[in-house]
Amino acid sequence: MDAVPAIRVVDLRKSFGALEVLRGVSFDVPRGSVVSMIGASGSGKSTLLRCINRLETPSAGEVYIDGEPMGGRLSDISRMRRDLGMVFQQFNLWPHMTVIGNVIEAPIRVRGMRRKEALALAEECLARVHLSEKGKEYPARLSGGQMQRVAIARALAMQPKAMLFDEPTSSLDPELTDEVLTVMRELASDGTTMIVVTHEMAFAREASDRVLFLHNGQIEEEGLPDQVFGAPRSERCRQFLSKKLQ
Repeated sequence: MDAVPAIRVVDLRKSFGALEVLRGVSFDVPRGSVVSMIGASGSGKSTLLRCINRLETPSAGEVYIDGEPMGGRLSDISRMRRDLGMVFQQFNLWPHMTVIGNVIEAPIRVRGMRRKEALALAEECLARVHLSEKGKEYPARLSGGQMQRVAIARALAMQPKAMLFDEPTSSLDPELTDEVLTVMRELASDGTTMIVVTHEMAFAREASDRVLFLHNGQIEEEGLPDQVFGAPRSERCRQFLSKKLQ
């Protein structure tokens, strides 16, 4: 892997008033790797992800994308945010647009891509999430799993350097969860750089190159999946996994 990581997080801190949510988080995400973040609700995982792409402004610390700091100017942040595909818990699709319309909107409006080129790219992205036949459908006619896969295709259409997933299956039934996780596993095997906040322990163990366990705004445990899941050093991590893996 390249010496310069795709994403580098250095001493990231975030407070909301007197509440300190992130307390000095640092880690690297090498190109082509998958880092999964696990931990109890309120441990800071989603806030950390939102700070990485500046949906939240960190109180201190820095995030580097391909070695370049996100910086303080809005124009720099907007430019670099384009390189980070974000998939949320909710699908956030435009209901008045078809699936293909949802996928081509950002490449055309944000990247200035020609419509013909954007359409070809959208078809490729929909094929990657196994929805080639749904391009002309509207979101209301899709299942939750299909809508989340469209959201993934929409993020991929921006041709990002890395994909950020914030518990993308948390609102889905088990059957629909499986179809989304299958797509994410395929992206991982294709070498897509990914940070995944997840409560799906099997996915974190099988698809990750590295696992971070967050507790109280800090990385309490980190390592290879087999080490974190098989022989965690942290008592809090052991307790968390014992409940999740019952």
